[in-house]
Amino acid sequence: MIKTLKKHGNSQALVIDRSMMEALGINEDTPLQVSVRDGSLVVTPAEVGIEPEQFEASLNKVMRRYDGMLKRLAQ
Repeated sequence: MIKTLKKHGNSQALVIDRSMMEALGINEDTPLQVSVRDGSLVVTPAEVGIEPEQFEASLNKVMRRYDGMLKRLAQ
């Protein structure tokens, strides 16, 4: 697919078609990492935050440690 840049204010923008976004599993809110590698522009979904499994493990650790206190606070 050949694309051209589009004027966007004082900058240029590359428009990504919806079908390409769907193939990548991204949407308009997905943070993207943009870099140059071997003379090519590389755009990939950015790794931000933690994976759901890491979050769940951390949450379970907090719940085990503070379960009693959190239940008392909820009352």
